[in-house]
Amino acid sequence: MKRPLFAVLVTGPSMAPTLRHGDALLVRRGDRGVRPGDLVVAVFRSRPGLLVVKRVVRPVDGGWWLHGDNEFVTDDSRRYGVADVQGRVLARYWPPLRWFRRLPV
Repeated sequence: MKRPLFAVLVTGPSMAPTLRHGDALLVRRGDRGVRPGDLVVAVFRSRPGLLVVKRVVRPVDGGWWLHGDNEFVTDDSRRYGVADVQGRVLARYWPPLRWFRRLPV
């Protein structure tokens, strides 16, 4: 059974200045209650192996259109299209707690 909460570590600059490389995030599994403006963990349909943290722009084609907060990095829906949300970000923790790295995604 999958846990209702999971954690991820941010890698890369696409969500700067909101999130930084190395930030630890607590995430609620599923897309229930997701609204434009929320931070989410998602997978692009065109890149199923890539788990990303992005900001929701709008619902589209049964999925979501997502953008990063860093205007100079466009590795988001502008490049990869529609995404499926895996969970909504609830909180950021720094420094990351050790047990976060061990939770399955």
